[in-house]
Amino acid sequence: MNDRYETPLSGRYASREMQYIFSPDKKFRTWRALWIALAEAEMELGLPITQEQIDQMKQHQNDINYEVANAREREVRHDVMAHVYAFGEQCPLAKPIIHLGATSCYVGDNTDLILMHEGLRLVQKKLASLINVLKKFALEYKSLPTLAFTHFQPAQPTTVGKRATLWMQELLIDLADVEYLLENAKLLGCKGTTGTQASFMELFSGDNEKVRALDRKIVEKMGYHSCYPVSGQTYSRKEDSRVLNVLSGIAQSAAKFSNDIRLLQHLKEVEEPFEKNQIGSSAMAYKRNPMRSERIASLARFVMADAINPAVTAATQWFERTLDDSANKRMSVPEAFLAVDGILNLYLNVADGLVVYPKVIEQHLLRELPFMATENIMMDAVLRGGDRQLLHERVRVHSMAAARIVKEEGGENDLLERIAADPAFSTDVESLKKLIRPENFVGRAPKQVEEFIQEVVDPVLERYADDLDQRGEVNV
Repeated sequence: MNDRYETPLSGRYASREMQYIFSPDKKFRTWRALWIALAEAEMELGLPITQEQIDQMKQHQNDINYEVANAREREVRHDVMAHVYAFGEQCPLAKPIIHLGATSCYVGDNTDLILMHEGLRLVQKKLASLINVLKKFALEYKSLPTLAFTHFQPAQPTTVGKRATLWMQELLIDLADVEYLLENAKLLGCKGTTGTQASFMELFSGDNEKVRALDRKIVEKMGYHSCYPVSGQTYSRKEDSRVLNVLSGIAQSAAKFSNDIRLLQHLKEVEEPFEKNQIGSSAMAYKRNPMRSERIASLARFVMADAINPAVTAATQWFERTLDDSANKRMSVPEAFLAVDGILNLYLNVADGLVVYPKVIEQHLLRELPFMATENIMMDAVLRGGDRQLLHERVRVHSMAAARIVKEEGGENDLLERIAADPAFSTDVESLKKLIRPENFVGRAPKQVEEFIQEVVDPVLERYADDLDQRGEVNV
């Protein structure tokens, strides 16, 4: 519809898979699954509920009568009770026992947790696929020397592949955080209005063990191992904050990568993919702007800022519950997931199509390398009988003169020619060029790439062998 606002997270950025996880249909189907689990557990523990009632509920679990529910909500101003009513209209036999003993947070909070966990599982697969893509890139360019930068000033050389391991390492940290959240995933269970389970104690005539068993049965039926041992009416809102902090961490890693690519594209050393008919600028037809990397940075900023929402919510909950979390949660949590999904789609797309320009990289490196190699040049001259103190002074003078030519006159770095012409060094340009081969200045970088992948990356990716097929689709 073009006459009302629609979030760009759905229309432009997030995958259909992530959109469905946080869709109304997924939410309300999960509500009904929870009502069925509650009824089954109550029946198994001796309450007067029949299999016929449960069968009728199962029959209508997924054919939700939205028109009835929406009309009822406009009347009663309560979404859960509207859907209890609508479910009851479809299941007249089960109508008296739907939601028996439960509060709204039974379906609302348990569903929120389930959807976050499903979202994390999709994020998990995309992170693993992304690490796998970067692994291939790192291995391909493990030995290609390039200028490293500290403070964005030329520094001791590294390799293109070694730089990629820095991106990978941050993603591995993020993946470990996601794994931790999923390994410790819990449901709220069925705790009642203030978390005391008083209504269920009433239903089960004060049988403490049956009330405890009700929690366990519901959790197992929903595919979980445990629930929070204590709660108010809701699960602790710190859980939302914890999840969004992990999503924020992923955004931080992606933003760092995108900034590196934007800077490298400015240097013309590495570019993000650019499609045949893509337009870089409406005014300057020759431009190839790093649009996708900029979009990563933009979405990442949104996620990092969004993470403050559940933090403030968690900090301002009153006693056993207040409702000032509700409107905020409806936006902040799903939108963080949709934005991170969009970020990972873009990251996958960019990483899988990076274009490297070795000649430009070599040109930039050779322009700076003579300055960095002066210690090696000095030591070589000393070994051939030169005076180190004299050589040091001559190097200082020649370096300053060469730097002036580069900076003030825009000329080429002629330091090697100056040194070769100085009798104190007893050498020539060709000998100096052999001495300062770029590969001699990258230290252990190629080996570091190999070791990192063999010892750290591969053991992780082995666990995800069946989940490395995620692709980065860019919608617009």
